Amino acid sequence: MSDERILSGMRPTGALHIGHYHGALKNWVRLQRDYRCFYFVADWHALTTHYEDPSVMAASVWDMLIDWFAAGLDPEQSTVFIQSRVPEHAELFLLLAMSAPLGWLERVPTYKDQIEKLKDKDLATYGFLGYPLMQAADILIYRARWVPVGEDQVPHVEMTREVARRFNHLFGREPGFEDKVAAALKKLGGKSARQLEDLRRQWQQAGAAAAVEHGRTLLAGASIPKDDRERLRGWLEGSSRSILLEPEARLTETPKLPGLDGAKMSKSYGNAVLMREEPRALGEKLRKMTTDPARVRRSDPGEPERCPVWQLHKVYSNADTQAWVQQGCRSAAIGCLDCKQPVIDAMLAEQAPWRERAQPFLDRPQSLREIVDAGCDRARAVADETLRDVREAMGLAYR
Repeated sequence: MSDERILSGMRPTGALHIGHYHGALKNWVRLQRDYRCFYFVADWHALTTHYEDPSVMAASVWDMLIDWFAAGLDPEQSTVFIQSRVPEHAELFLLLAMSAPLGWLERVPTYKDQIEKLKDKDLATYGFLGYPLMQAADILIYRARWVPVGEDQVPHVEMTREVARRFNHLFGREPGFEDKVAAALKKLGGKSARQLEDLRRQWQQAGAAAAVEHGRTLLAGASIPKDDRERLRGWLEGSSRSILLEPEARLTETPKLPGLDGAKMSKSYGNAVLMREEPRALGEKLRKMTTDPARVRRSDPGEPERCPVWQLHKVYSNADTQAWVQQGCRSAAIGCLDCKQPVIDAMLAEQAPWRERAQPFLDRPQSLREIVDAGCDRARAVADETLRDVREAMGLAYR
């Protein structure tokens, strides 16, 4: 397993639907096998837009966590925690706010987009303006290397990189930096030190990004003190001491799963199929799902590309079934109910293990809380390491 860290989170929305699974959770489960993963419930973020009605927060948090573990998140492989249970997030958010330019927050694309979409809410608040910086703190406090996101979230990761870069520039200029770098290179050893110097030249003279990646890998495996490793990393990348790690977006392919009415799947629209839908209810929902509007009668030929059910076949059906759907729909050899049955069967098979894994948490809710408590403790230990370095860099490590 790589020592590189992954960080991702979700706002608590209660029980999740299949769009959440295929859009994020499935990828989270896969990543935990290869990286040190930190997944958190973003309850403070939920308050930035729903601060006026926190009454459903607790139930939403626990229902969502059950679905995370039902989907296959393993608390032995991943650190799963609740944002508000790790107050270090709030402290780093505050400290970063001291030097974060206001214009950076106002230019985040989703800021204006959310204000436009949520006109019924009063979003003229400091919390809403500052939520991109809170996201940056969430990522930076774990020194996460990768942040799995869709394309719409890439600007948030880019801003996080800028925040880290600005912080390192302002506060990473320790006295005697060059002398300390020279001493750290000696500790690294002759061959590795020469290799690192060559990689630094390749990056600074030719802009070879691969050289930086190679240098980071070299330092990650070096048996030198943590402070020296960070110093050499900053020296390699052209800054001073690298206190906060610049993360990178890890783009994830998100299949388009339509809701039962053909619109985007959302519980608020009442068109969602939940991850732990009762089998009978699942079948009833899918049988009533909107199909090709041009296919009025059973004998009318249809066009799969016009039908929302076809989007589900792309996720749930193999090539043979997809070919059967295309031929049968266009020739009217099969009806819409016939077309939907393979999707129903595949969804039922997918959800059976989820319901099975969820049942112990439903029978004994305390076990869920114990797992999350342990995850919060692990998260706090990692977050505290970063905060100690940040406080020291900002002159707050009083003795």
